Amino acid sequence: MLSVAGLQSAYGPSQVLFDVELEIKEGEIVTLLGRNGMGKMTTVRSIMGLLQPLSGKISFGGRDTFGSAPEVVARLGVGLVPEGRETFSTLTVRENLVATAANRLQRSSPWTLEHVYALFPRLQERAGQMAGTLSGGEQQMLVISRALMTNPKLLILDEATEGLAPVIRAEIWNCIETLKQQGQAILLIDKNINVLKRLADRHYVLEKGKTVWSGTNQDLKDNAELVHGYVGI
Repeated sequence: MLSVAGLQSAYGPSQVLFDVELEIKEGEIVTLLGRNGMGKMTTVRSIMGLLQPLSGKISFGGRDTFGSAPEVVARLGVGLVPEGRETFSTLTVRENLVATAANRLQRSSPWTLEHVYALFPRLQERAGQMAGTLSGGEQQMLVISRALMTNPKLLILDEATEGLAPVIRAEIWNCIETLKQQGQAILLIDKNINVLKRLADRHYVLEKGKTVWSGTNQDLKDNAELVHGYVGI
């Protein structure tokens, strides 16, 4: 579904990505691991068209998307849940959800308000409330649901549980597990390796803008010390 090869990206004269390799197949949950500053966010921004890459290859669904505008990538079926949440703070919860709702891929059972309210009942309770007044956890539920309302083939979750209370984190993980059971392809960026090993199919590790390791959950278990050297504090 998504294929990234030899990706290089920079912010002005400062190059951040030097050789990123990544692949996600339909229905897979794949993680992107690494310490802060290793290029994870830049990789996401390059995939989404929010940053113009220098070189390499990016394709989605067999279509070359290297350098494509964000709206082009989104219309092809990539939904992003950005780090930092970024709700439409002056719109209500319901307005946030319907603002970008679409079913361009003509799914027979698309995400609707009823479906996301079933996934996160708290959003239905807050439907008429301004998004900017929600708690951090509620805002995270909202941006995940907003991305789902675009009915994406691939969902990118960038630090979806960072800074949240343990009970809210557990609710987000349960949501991701539900999405996995439904066959939703997901690229996950998070620091909780123990949970990621339970949910994900495969893993990629970034170090200084390069993919330095990749493997399955069993590979991760077999190479725990090596991987910890890349992602540990």
